[in-house]
Amino acid sequence: MTFPTPERLIRFQHPEKVLGYLGPLDEDRLGPLFGLPAERFGAIRREHAAHARRLAEDLLADDDFAAAVDRLPFAAGQRVVAVGESTTADLLSWFEILRHLLDLRRPGHGSTLVNLAVSGQSTTQALGALPALAAQRPDWVLCMLGGNDAMRVGGTKDTQVSLPETERNLRLLRQAAPAATWLWLAPTSVDEARVTAYQPFQRARLSWANEDLRAIGEVLAAMPEQVVSLAEPDHEDDGLHLSPAGQRALAAAFVASLA
Repeated sequence: MTFPTPERLIRFQHPEKVLGYLGPLDEDRLGPLFGLPAERFGAIRREHAAHARRLAEDLLADDDFAAAVDRLPFAAGQRVVAVGESTTADLLSWFEILRHLLDLRRPGHGSTLVNLAVSGQSTTQALGALPALAAQRPDWVLCMLGGNDAMRVGGTKDTQVSLPETERNLRLLRQAAPAATWLWLAPTSVDEARVTAYQPFQRARLSWANEDLRAIGEVLAAMPEQVVSLAEPDHEDDGLHLSPAGQRALAAAFVASLA
């Protein structure tokens, strides 16, 4: 059996987001959870942060794109909160790239970016995290959920969360921060052939179908707020998660859409 490398686990899994009842979890406590000394755990996180920063620098090399970052409407003192699953929890995510874009292009911008995304989270599970969202008192909520709703488990014909339930959950989430400006990011399509061939998904009998993901995108398109989508994403070898290049493309699409 092949297990994910520590680098991949640390990239996507963040226990401090779901184990808050244990108190502050610093590197000394998190490292052993991954079977690593605190120093190595911290170094891997810093390597991921440096990679996300390089992706932002690549985007800013284009003058037109840099000007678009200047036009982003996030103001000093505002809180910009991301809600989502692994595509956003990823330490190389579009949201982390956005953080670096603002820091590099607009130093001292004064807005606060908070990433509440949790890998594997469905819209139903996200409802359980509503107190954490409300406690942030966000001015902006950037929400990318639904990919895990579309997951099929054990070879069943039904998705983990039905489409009507996904729509209901998204509307309930919207009500949790009614004063905030909401933006939605549609779940990205998957490479179905690679998903089917990926052995960990085979063993767990997990699958995704693009028709289900498109249906969720249609639900989002009916919302009154702006929706960002990415055509033809670039994936990791599992066919599900975005590669660094895919995350960079999603960050670019987000900036272009909002600016």
